[in-house]
Amino acid sequence: MKIALIGAGSVIWARRLMMDILSFPELRDATLSLMDIDPVRLETAKKTVERLVEQVEAPARVEASLDRRQAVAGADYVIYAVQVGMHQATLKDFEIPRRYGLRQTIADTLGVGGIFRGLRTIPVLLDLLRDMEEVCPNALLLNYVNPMSMLCLAAERASSIKTVGLCHSVQGTSRQLARYIGVPYEEVGFRVAGINHMAWFLEFTHKRLDAYPQLWEAMQIPEIYAKDKVRFEMMRRLGYFVTESSEHMAEYVPYFIKRDALIREFDIPLDEYVRRSERNLTEFEDTRRQVERGEPIEMKLSHEYAAYIIRAIEANRDWSFNGNVPNSLDRRTPALIPNLPADSIVEVPCLVNGAGVMPCHTGDFPTQLAALNRSHISVHQLAVEAALTGNRDALYQAVMLDPHTASVLSLDEIWAMTDKLIEAHGDALPKLTSRRLAGAPGRPPAPAAPSIRTAETILAEAGIAASS
Repeated sequence: MKIALIGAGSVIWARRLMMDILSFPELRDATLSLMDIDPVRLETAKKTVERLVEQVEAPARVEASLDRRQAVAGADYVIYAVQVGMHQATLKDFEIPRRYGLRQTIADTLGVGGIFRGLRTIPVLLDLLRDMEEVCPNALLLNYVNPMSMLCLAAERASSIKTVGLCHSVQGTSRQLARYIGVPYEEVGFRVAGINHMAWFLEFTHKRLDAYPQLWEAMQIPEIYAKDKVRFEMMRRLGYFVTESSEHMAEYVPYFIKRDALIREFDIPLDEYVRRSERNLTEFEDTRRQVERGEPIEMKLSHEYAAYIIRAIEANRDWSFNGNVPNSLDRRTPALIPNLPADSIVEVPCLVNGAGVMPCHTGDFPTQLAALNRSHISVHQLAVEAALTGNRDALYQAVMLDPHTASVLSLDEIWAMTDKLIEAHGDALPKLTSRRLAGAPGRPPAPAAPSIRTAETILAEAGIAASS
């Protein structure tokens, strides 16, 4: 068995995923093939994984290559964990929108930051898929890269490679909910479905009894409410708890990052991903020094899905997880979530064993939840169209339809900001060509980027006193 990790230079991820794989006896004799474009990071990853293999005394073989095609040749499983453009691209995704008054928290899933991360990453993913079609056509691609839904949709539209998107928001949030209601995690159950980063706990139980009443009670405790203000507020309005964190959720909807008072009220951490990205750079250097000193690495099984999925297939053991998969493979196949578009990626419970990954039909879910999901799916579809076809108009429209962006910027500002981001990312993006809208009559020239507009400025322009 051969397991390839593309993006092994993300050493923290490499260590975590390879540690999981080596924790299962059924997987310990695998060939672990590591690939990255950064030779320094790749060498650090190789030494890290070799240290893990030594510690557990596994017969695994460790390979490392700067050549992606060589790394995946003959692979049974390919784990995709890259960040195209790294920290510098992330800074552009934050700094340019900020000039137009658009503030973000994470910017990797939706919003203008998520869209441009998708545009940078999809071409690289497509190159990998083409290689896989030729040198490992039966391999399963396990995608860990955001924007999850956009990448999985692009893979589904453009390739025959079997793909499933993996996230840890369901595992993480279910553990948080158990803590919020004060019960052991082993005693809770849940049924979750929706889209990545906006899936919903349709059922949450404790000892097989409905635990939502306990969660509603917990929300009334100020200390607990303060830990997750945005998600609790959305539960108050929608009736269900969402899977991704409050800092993520705040930029997925148009209700929170629009006035300074709201940002303070809901403790929204603006520019949070920039700080995380900076910490990642520091963590890499710390890990590199640790490896060079020959220090032992603590073995600890994570709750990431990849190793469990591979083990379930290889050992033919039933296991279940929440995966990101096409809502419908074709017009003849019933949608897993019927009140979401068939041409979308949904996050649903999946059964996995020796037969592979089998997504489970979830059925319709509450209208208000489906409506929010659909507002994201439209952005996914347009962004993927732009990436696959080079349709620049679809890119403008994707940004225009993003709920948070639309709640802050005018159409002219959206067009101008998008142009600046296209220019800033340059060759990292697909070649984009305007189709129908290039010669549209009466279209005004794009305005220059305004200075940063505070909430008080916006209110003053509208003739509203800041105190009101």
